[in-house]
Order: sequence, then C-alpha cells, then structure tokens
Amino acid sequence: MSDITTTEQVSVNRLKKNAVGLVGVIFMAVATAAPITAMTGNVPIVVGFGNGLGVPAAYLFATVVLTIFSVGYTAMAKHITAAGAFYGYISHGLGQIVGMVSGLLATMAYVVFEASIIGFFAYQGNATFKDLVGVDIHWMWFALVGLALNAILTYFDINLTAKVLGIFLVTEIFMLGLVSVVTLLHGGGPDGLMAGTLNPAGAFTVTGLKEGAVGLGLFMCFWSWVGFESTAMYGEESREPKKIIPIATLVSVVGIGLFYTFVSWMTVAANGMNAPEIAAAKGAEIFFAPTQEMLGSWAVGLFKILILTGSFACSMAFHNCASRYLYAMGREDLIPGTARTLGRTHAKHGSPHIAGFVQTGVSLLIIVLFAVMGQDPYFHIYTLLAVLGTLAILIVQTLCSFSVISYFHVKKKHPETANVWRTLIAPLAGGVMMAYVVLLLLQNQKAAAGDVAASSAFYTAIPWIVGGIIVLGVALALFLKVRNPAKYALIGRVVMEDTVERD
Repeated sequence: MSDITTTEQVSVNRLKKNAVGLVGVIFMAVATAAPITAMTGNVPIVVGFGNGLGVPAAYLFATVVLTIFSVGYTAMAKHITAAGAFYGYISHGLGQIVGMVSGLLATMAYVVFEASIIGFFAYQGNATFKDLVGVDIHWMWFALVGLALNAILTYFDINLTAKVLGIFLVTEIFMLGLVSVVTLLHGGGPDGLMAGTLNPAGAFTVTGLKEGAVGLGLFMCFWSWVGFESTAMYGEESREPKKIIPIATLVSVVGIGLFYTFVSWMTVAANGMNAPEIAAAKGAEIFFAPTQEMLGSWAVGLFKILILTGSFACSMAFHNCASRYLYAMGREDLIPGTARTLGRTHAKHGSPHIAGFVQTGVSLLIIVLFAVMGQDPYFHIYTLLAVLGTLAILIVQTLCSFSVISYFHVKKKHPETANVWRTLIAPLAGGVMMAYVVLLLLQNQKAAAGDVAASSAFYTAIPWIVGGIIVLGVALALFLKVRNPAKYALIGRVVMEDTVERD
C-alpha cells in the first residue's frame, strides 16, 4: 500500500515554493528561539536558582544533547518535506495514531507560544516605556498591536517575514555579542574570566548557591532552544529543501548553543562570584549592570529596546509556526470543511493566510481571557503558557527521535541513508535524553512557572490539558480508522510532491 500522494488522491492548496533560502530559514528558526529573550529571561533563573555559576556548562550540555537529537531529525528531513514537520515525521515513523497525537500536541504548543510571547512583549513594552520615556501605557495595548502586526506581516510572502525577523535578529545578537566581547576584552569582572565555569561537571552540580536545583537549571537551558526545530516547517517554501533544511537545523542548533554558552559565561564573569546572589535578587540586572559599567547608559537603554523588539520577533516566528501547523492539519480535511478554510493558501502570496487569521483570533481570545481574570502578562500569560507549550513540544521531540529509528530500521526505509550512528544510536540517545528533559520539567514545573503562576488553577490544569489532547488524538485517529479508512491513511502523509514517500 502506498502513502497518499498529494497529486493522486487529494487536492491541496500549496504554500509558495522556492520563496526562501538558507539564510532566511536560519533567521526564522533562530528568531523563534529568541536569543535576547532566552538570555535575559532564563539565565538569571539558572544562575540564581538552578546551577548557579555552572550555567555555561549547562548550556554546553544542552548543545550536545540537542545536536545529537538533530542528527536523526535532519535524516528525516532529507526524505520528508512537509509544513507539519513533527506531524509528518512521526506519522511516517510511528504510524497515524501517534502521528495524530503529535500533530495535535505540536499545534497546541505553537498556538499558545505566540500568546505566551505576546504576554512577555506586552509586559516589556509597558516597562520599557515607563523606564525610558516615563509614560505608563497599559500592557493590553502592546498585546493588541503585537497581534495585529503579526497578522498583517505574515499575511504576505514569507520573504517579508524573513526580512523583518532578520533585522530584529541581527540587532539583538549584536547587542548580546557586544556586551560579551567587551567583557572578554576587559578580562572579565571582579574575579576574572572564571573559565572554570565551563567545566562540564558544572551542568550537574550547584555552584555558588546555598540552595539550587540542577533540574531547574538544565530545564531552563533546554527551554531556551524551543523553536529551533521550526526549520523543517519551511521545507515546502524553501529552495532545495533536502539540502537546506538539514543544514539550517544543524547551523541553528550548534550556532545558538555556542552563542548561549559564550554569553552566559561572559555574564557570569562580568558579575563575578556574587552572580548568583545578584541574579536571585535582581534578575536581568546581571546583564544591565555590566552593560552600564562597560558601555554606558545608552547601551542599557538600547538593550531594553532590543529585548522588546526581540520578543516581538519571537512572537511573529511562533505565529508562522502555528499557522503552518494549522494549515498542515487543515489541508488533510480530517474534519470536513477544514481543507477549504485552514488548508487554503493565498492565491498571490502563497501564505496560509486563513490559518494565520485563525491563529491571531485564538491568541487574542487567550490574551483577553487572561486579562478579564486579572492575570499578569508576565507572571501568568508568559510563564504558564510557556510551561504548557514546552511540555507538549518536548514530548513531541521525544516521539520524533524514536520515529527516526522506526522509519529507517523497523520499516527499512531508505537504506542509503540508514546507518548505525545517524539513524539508530543518535536518535536513541537523543530520545532518552529528551525524555529526561520532560521528567525535569515535571519535577520542576512549579519552580519554572514561579510562585505567583503556580498558585493559579491553570497551572494545576497543565498536565491535564496535555493528557486530554493525547486522548483526543488517539480517539480521533481510531474513529477515522474505523469510519473513514481513506482519511485515516492520510494522517500526516501530505508532503511536498517531489518527496512523497511510498511503503
């Protein structure tokens, strides 16, 4: 039995082909990881409450783990090109039932990630305008503007998105890199460069803290990468996807990892042995104080502005991810009528415009519901939705690793690509380590969410939401298997025409 091909059995509105190149895909993936948001938001937590001074070692460890994961991920990317990425990969590797579950989990994750980052953007917008110009603008206005801009910019050709994200990304990397390089040239802070913080043992021990949690520190480091896997979502719109997507994925993972390690190392060095105490008490001040001292107040102001623009760029990248997942699932018409709505693309721009507008509507609804309940944009919207989405996407990444093994070694696909290291040992190691990260999140969920957010009813519901989506995915797939085998066979199988897979 052959897989359902898009040209033979189902008519699909296609995304615009050859719309973006290697650099554009890398920009969008790295923007989704949001370096400046990850560094200023996560590093203080790792330093103040996690590994302490061992934060560079923790980021180095995370780089190794995610690089190993990417080995198998990119092997799949050479043969399967689909806007659904994880959805398509897992469906081909582990079957339609697990594929349906992963598709729903990934879609939910990216849908809530946009709302989460918009919460951070809104919070940062309010704080930045108060700090720099003394104007107190309610955070809801920033949320509405951010959502509107995302809807408008992503309506057009994906090249526009890539260019906008590229500008924001270059500026935020420049700012983080500038402060770090200046710190290096200064020979570090009061205690020198503190090269010992790079010792791999620091990833698994608490250093410089009376009380800390290694699990929390490692989880926050892995959290900093969420979004790098979005490279595969742009396969149908990229030039030579079989070449571009594997390269873009590895460049993004390794590049982000080395940059995170360097920036976190220089941040610790700039603050010296007191870094954990400063981070625990003042958070992002571990970035701002050295910047003020070494570069001046102008740099601190620019730093804060770039955190604002960087968080917006991150929200726009996640909007693109969510739109493509909604589009990928909609075009299969598993729920009658979705092929004509979510599965449609713009006649001129080739964008999933209807899925994009639906995504904006869902994000707006989430933001409004949290606001009506009097929830804070940072402590509730950002943290709670980030924990929910991260738990879901980590489960999907774990499943993806095992799907690689099944695809190449159980189903015996593409023996020319399959080998013991790339498609067996690396995915197995990656899957086990990703499962460990899921365990870290479950063990440290309260600390990751924070005391304020952890007291809410939504926090308690997070595992139940994820569990409910898993049950829904299984039920929907089994229903289609019994009542509509043709549609069941289509789950996760709509791929780019020149890369259609056959059993």
